[in-house]
Amino acid sequence: MNIKSQKDFFSGLMFTAVGVAFAWGATKYSLGTGARMGPGYFPLMLGILMAILGGVITFKSLVVETEDGDKVGSWAWKPLLFIIAANLLFGLLLGGLPSIKFPAFGMIAAVYGLTIVASLAGEEFKIKEVMVLATILAIMCYLAFILLLKLQFPVWPAFITG
Repeated sequence: MNIKSQKDFFSGLMFTAVGVAFAWGATKYSLGTGARMGPGYFPLMLGILMAILGGVITFKSLVVETEDGDKVGSWAWKPLLFIIAANLLFGLLLGGLPSIKFPAFGMIAAVYGLTIVASLAGEEFKIKEVMVLATILAIMCYLAFILLLKLQFPVWPAFITG
């Protein structure tokens, strides 16, 4: 069988693999019923839907002709590394690293760090726009997680709050 769209083929395989993994992992929890859902019900249904979606996309990539075969391009290393680094920095700033005595800097600093590093993944970097975005995100995170959901995140660095 001939692959007519490489991008669709590999993305369909990825969706199928992630869906199967979610569904398989969900079987270790109580499923319950539709009326009284257990902790495994939602991941199981999500996994099944993702696997079906992946199968449809993979099938489509084998059947529907594309103009140039939709070849998969080279890896975008710069965005990949900056996005991974931004997430690691967020976790480090939010929770600290007690094993090396690195203090937690809190949610506000973590959001700013995440936004600045993640914005370096793009084609252009404008510090003024990034700082405005980081400020808006920090305010929204504070409102959503601290005030509305009442989650117990450190908001400010420990050396400031005591």
